Amino acid sequence: MAACVQGSDSSGSGTTITSSGKEITIQMMHLWPDVENSAQNKLVKEIINAYETEHPHVKIKAEVLENEPYKNKLKVLSASNSLPDVGFTWAAGFLEPYVKGELFAPLDDLLQNEMNGRFVTGTTEAFAMNGQTYALPVELNIVPVFYNKEMFGQYGLEPPQTYDEFKHIIKTLNENGVTPIALGAKDAWTGSFWYMYLADRLGGAELMDQSVANWHFTDPSLIEAARMAQELVDMNAFMKGFNGLSNEEAKSEFMNERAAMYAMGTWEVPNYTTSPDVPQSFKDKIGFFKFPTIDGGKGELNNWVGGVGVGMFVSENSKVKEEAKKFASYFVKMWGEKSVTEAGIIPATKVDTGSVQPPPMFIDLLDELNEANKVTLYLDVQMKPVASEEHQKLIQALLGKEVTPEGFAQKQEDVLKAGK
Repeated sequence: MAACVQGSDSSGSGTTITSSGKEITIQMMHLWPDVENSAQNKLVKEIINAYETEHPHVKIKAEVLENEPYKNKLKVLSASNSLPDVGFTWAAGFLEPYVKGELFAPLDDLLQNEMNGRFVTGTTEAFAMNGQTYALPVELNIVPVFYNKEMFGQYGLEPPQTYDEFKHIIKTLNENGVTPIALGAKDAWTGSFWYMYLADRLGGAELMDQSVANWHFTDPSLIEAARMAQELVDMNAFMKGFNGLSNEEAKSEFMNERAAMYAMGTWEVPNYTTSPDVPQSFKDKIGFFKFPTIDGGKGELNNWVGGVGVGMFVSENSKVKEEAKKFASYFVKMWGEKSVTEAGIIPATKVDTGSVQPPPMFIDLLDELNEANKVTLYLDVQMKPVASEEHQKLIQALLGKEVTPEGFAQKQEDVLKAGK
């Protein structure tokens, strides 16, 4: 399952000997094999080669595994205290045992110096525990509300700025026999998007993070968000049978123009911009808008629901820890500069949209990220495994009106307090 990739020989530029008289080798593990993730794999090789050229005394030896084998090997290596010098980790629950085991090095010194101000607001926090940051975020996705501009135009509708305008759109579409929102809540995380935005716009940017961290989920804004989610159900905002349909089925409804809106992560953007399998006539119809503000609420229009992908860690027990930190900083900077145009990925670092030329929607989303006030990590990712699973069940129960808003909030608090 694994393949070893070693950077090119830089002998032509000479070799710099360190003060100890030895070259430095940095062991790296990543999860972008050449077959399935060729764009990312090519980018990793390019960054390694560039670093070795600029630092002739350093060699990067990279081991590449697919996603699940990568996770499994990381666990095996951690048990024997033999992690690679640099590698990639997921946030929140995945990160926690490695931090508790003191296996990942804190990287706050990088954030305070050469990486200061480079990241989109809210991304580094996903890799923070106990006041320290243990990985540099590499990828990022946010959740816009995509919409069909032609369908909106038929009924004189414009992207909403306020929640009242949003409800007017739902009412108008229903009156004209158009399904307002494609939602497949059988995959409950999709339903959680809608709840999270309501909670944010009511209670503000920090409410959900603090609620999960403090095991307290009965704040009035969280209960009111649950009530408003059920109000959307009562308004027939979502497609029929949504709680029994998968996200793929909901996506198909939007792609086939049988629903006017679809809230989904920016990993879908290629379908609306560059995918050769999607007709240009459809791509031209798709736009996006930010979830609207609620009158009297504390949440801002520039608050997003979203999440980081993987982040780059440095092993606490690395024998070349300081050089590994330098490479990690270099890697994340280069990834941020090149990933948009070379791999079609939104990075966690801010992007100068004046220097890249992706499709207009991509540029618009990058500009939004650069101006983001906060990106709140998905609730199910923030929570520990048992609480996360319960959150998804509760979202389905809430949208299915099998639980009251108060019962939803109390049950979520109970499972958070269990600490699992």
